[in-house]
Amino acid sequence: MKFSVFTASTPEWTPEEAATTLAAQGWDGIEWRITDQKDAAEPGFWAGNKSTWPLTGLEKNLGRIADITSTAGLKYSGLGGYARCDNHVDVERILAATARLGAGQVRVVALPLGTAAMGGEPTGRDYRDLFAETREHFSWVAERAAFHGVKALLELHHQTVTSSPSSALRLVEGLNPDHVGVIHDLGNLIVEGGEENLAGLQLLGAHLAHVHVKNAVWSRQPVNGSDAAWKHEWSTLRGGIADVPSYFKSLAAVGYDGWVTVEDFSTELPLVERTADNLAYLRSLASRT
Repeated sequence: MKFSVFTASTPEWTPEEAATTLAAQGWDGIEWRITDQKDAAEPGFWAGNKSTWPLTGLEKNLGRIADITSTAGLKYSGLGGYARCDNHVDVERILAATARLGAGQVRVVALPLGTAAMGGEPTGRDYRDLFAETREHFSWVAERAAFHGVKALLELHHQTVTSSPSSALRLVEGLNPDHVGVIHDLGNLIVEGGEENLAGLQLLGAHLAHVHVKNAVWSRQPVNGSDAAWKHEWSTLRGGIADVPSYFKSLAAVGYDGWVTVEDFSTELPLVERTADNLAYLRSLASRT
């Protein structure tokens, strides 16, 4: 296995700091976050993230991305794109950028559920219509990915039409796995879409293209003063609900030997300690399988 870090989880570091620090710790690769984000007074995972490359003007930054990555001696595990599958202009750009960098693969985002408020008001649309539309868009994505000689990645993600391995397989079935694959995301499956890990990995078969690892817990939190609701919170890899050691055994059982990308959104440890500990932990797990 090869291990990398998604830079959504390294908000305090500039690209140069992220690459040099991760390389010094012994990581094999890096997965650059690419999106236009909001400014923030303090660096955060989703706004003001210093190691995020803006989608606006991306093409002008490709040389710098390549230089920083290669100088540190890191490989690309892929690109962490946020272009939605129905935004064909941006999808085309991110696929072309992936090809120019030699990054191999890039995430393309599925449509959100009709009940989801992901960057706007919920649409209220029927799941069946959203799923069919997403499938149509990914058929186009597969053609464009083939044209560019890269692979588009569909992530298992809560509040989208593909939160589970079963739903993702339905969406990509019949599409060329050389150009459309699935990201199995252990932490996201804690939030929504959870299926037994080995079964889910087996189900995806040739479409299992990439792995994201993070962890989460559920906690009861006050709502509106007196009511309470269960909500998820991101945790350390060691401290969440997901059984990470068992997960690595499942990956070994299906013969997965590709990239494992960490996106740890916990804050209990300082960032440099967090990334170093995660690598030591994951390597220890991989050595046992």
